[in-house]
Amino acid sequence: MKLDILAFGAHPDDVELGCSGTLAKEIAAGKKVGIVDLTRGELGTRGSAELRAQEAQAAADLLGVSYRHNLGFSDGFFTNNKDNQLEVIKQIRAFQPEIVFCNAIRDRHIDHGKGSKLVSDACFLSGLRKIETHWEGKPQTAWRPRLVLHYIQWQEITPDIILDIGAHIETKIKAVKAYGSQFYQAHANEPETPISSTNFLDSVTYRAQNLGRLIGTDYAEGFTSDRPIAVNSAFDLI
Repeated sequence: MKLDILAFGAHPDDVELGCSGTLAKEIAAGKKVGIVDLTRGELGTRGSAELRAQEAQAAADLLGVSYRHNLGFSDGFFTNNKDNQLEVIKQIRAFQPEIVFCNAIRDRHIDHGKGSKLVSDACFLSGLRKIETHWEGKPQTAWRPRLVLHYIQWQEITPDIILDIGAHIETKIKAVKAYGSQFYQAHANEPETPISSTNFLDSVTYRAQNLGRLIGTDYAEGFTSDRPIAVNSAFDLI
């Protein structure tokens, strides 16, 4: 199965928070989208890895993605090494996405920056034919995505590109709320965390509103790119 977009997140819920509005928009337009989580989020203060897996599947069903997989790297302790790069490369080569989304280039959580660099490096290495990988017992063909975009997470980062998600903000919020163990619940019997407040949950909407304001739409998501974005005409920017 070839995918148009493959979105990576260091933890289940990273993709939903960072770029699920864009994914929902592209799925509605007929694109095939997959999600790969690097870790199970087993160090999360609230809930459990097993519950996160159930929530991740519920979010995937809401979004309508064609594929979701968890690589099972060590939450908090994974590194950008050869073994982990090869596992990411296998995913990229298996589904040959044109576009890859990954974590913010830097962030409050140390896994976000690490995951960002790991996936970005793997996207480059995946295009080198002398790196040998296998999928389901068969050798894989080299493949390099045409575009790698980093979504924005906790920290405010100036985006290089802003995408209108006005028609899909409700889907994004539903996908985020699928992770009920992580975010605000009025009667939750769990420790408080920086992301369990009403302010954080509300920020998903008001950040999208603020990014939308910058481009004259109601809601948007922002991304950074490691290279200049090419367009065929100045009118593509309108």
